[in-house]
Amino acid sequence: MDGFGKGKFGAGLEISTQVVNGKCPFCTTNSIFVSLHPTLFRCITCGGDIEQKVNGKISYIPAGGKIILGKDPNTRSSHNGKT
Repeated sequence: MDGFGKGKFGAGLEISTQVVNGKCPFCTTNSIFVSLHPTLFRCITCGGDIEQKVNGKISYIPAGGKIILGKDPNTRSSHNGKT
C-alpha cells in the first residue's frame, strides 16, 4: 500500500460529497440525498436525480434532461435528448 494514490490514476483524484435529507419529489418520501455535483443530488430511496434550489428556502426539484457535468460547478448543462 506504499504507492497507493501516487500513480498516474490516483494522484489527481479529489472527492467531495454532501449528504442531506429532504422530501423527494419522485417517491414523495422523506429521504437522504447524496450529492453528485454541488447542486445535484440523488435520492437513495428511489434513485431519482434532483436539483437543489435555494431561494429563501431550500427546495428540491426533479433534474430534467441529460446531465453533463464539468469541472466548474457553473458549467453544468442540460440537454433534452438533442445534441
